[in-house]
Amino acid sequence: MEIIPYQPYIDPEFESLIERIHPPRVCIDNDAYQDCTLVKVDSANKHGILLEMVQVLTDLELVISKSYISSDGGWFMDVFHVTDQLGNKLTDETLILYIQQALCASRRGGGASSEVQKCLKRDVRPRHVSTENTALEVTGVDRPGLMSEISAVLYELGCHVPAAVAWTHKTRAACIFYIEDGLEGRPITAPEMLAHVEEQLEIVVGAHHGEGETRSVRLTTPMPGRTHTERRLHQLMYADRDYELCRGCDGGAGHWNGCTRTHVLIDSCKERGYSVVNIKCIDRPKLLFDTLCALTDLQYVVFHAAISSKGCFADQEYFIRQTDGCTLDTESQRQKLTQCLIAAIERRVSHQGLRLEICTQNRMGLLSDVTRAFRENGLSVSMSEIGTNGEKATGSFYVMDASGHDVNQRTVELLKQEIGGSVLVVNKSSNRTSQVSSVSLSRSSSGGGSLEDRPKFSLGNLLWSRLERLSGNFSLI
Repeated sequence: MEIIPYQPYIDPEFESLIERIHPPRVCIDNDAYQDCTLVKVDSANKHGILLEMVQVLTDLELVISKSYISSDGGWFMDVFHVTDQLGNKLTDETLILYIQQALCASRRGGGASSEVQKCLKRDVRPRHVSTENTALEVTGVDRPGLMSEISAVLYELGCHVPAAVAWTHKTRAACIFYIEDGLEGRPITAPEMLAHVEEQLEIVVGAHHGEGETRSVRLTTPMPGRTHTERRLHQLMYADRDYELCRGCDGGAGHWNGCTRTHVLIDSCKERGYSVVNIKCIDRPKLLFDTLCALTDLQYVVFHAAISSKGCFADQEYFIRQTDGCTLDTESQRQKLTQCLIAAIERRVSHQGLRLEICTQNRMGLLSDVTRAFRENGLSVSMSEIGTNGEKATGSFYVMDASGHDVNQRTVELLKQEIGGSVLVVNKSSNRTSQVSSVSLSRSSSGGGSLEDRPKFSLGNLLWSRLERLSGNFSLI
């Protein structure tokens, strides 16, 4: 006789009931510190809420220099130290209202009101995220001309590409193209057309793959609540197992001072039943977002965390468990998480080459023309993102020659003539991380000293004292 275990019925309205009793609260404080704005949030907790809130702030291109997080007992409390890209506090009242509405709405899966977005006079949607277009996702071996070949096939099939993003990492490539019917400007939803596009692209992507090498081509029709594009790129590269080749620095604490490699240490906190993850690396924009993408999608729950930056370096400490309540008890679990975190941190900045910013007239086949110009001039694209706004198209491309060397000035001039519009040479990616970090984080911490000299984070001495002091600014509901 089969014994069916008892499973109590839980009303699906229970979660929304808790939220109605204790709605999310967002407090934005410009008085506590002279050099940053505090964004303080308390809310009923759910898996992934921390990533959703960080996503709201990073989509606004804001810099998070510190954060303190606690989410025990079904309640979530977070404090972000935030500035704009120039290191200034947030003083725009419309921006502050937008953040308050968006953070509260992220708990319910919505967004800020359309009236506030109009008053803000800027597009604050996640860049290159489209719920109106068909999404094409491609993963495979990175090789010169791959993006050019894909975009050429799409053009020949009558598909327009209003937005696309591509990353490369550890010999692998992941691309997301948002496509629509080139003649009617509508999403492609006809099953026979989707099947034909997918078949042709399978041929292109698989043309240069060796035996046993993995690849994928996937088309999805428009849908609400589509995953954030950059988070989806992380998911695609993880599924492609790019993390298996990742190695951090194993030199120990003595190598933290000035080391530009990523350090990940995983210990256990047995008295509280947590696994403790410490990450030390070069700081950069969206670092916190990328780290949380890995933890969330690997089904880890962050119960407490303390994040800070000092000079060009960032220090992150997370107290985590798996969603089933277990900690990381085996060496294989710890090794895989270490590799996945290093991969998530490296993907956005692993590209090499010259950065070109392009602004030109939006037209059918634009991406095919641009990437063909790169290929015909012997250049390879290591990272790219392109989007459209009305009649204008803007994009950012990291390019290098086939041997991995710098692009010479003569080739750049030829590209400007072939592409048309505005082509701006920004800088070389090898210096990008340090340049951005030194500008955006010079105000984040006072005093000198290296990471090696700084005492390790302690929840007892740092996180709890911060949260207790800041929680006094939340009024009771």
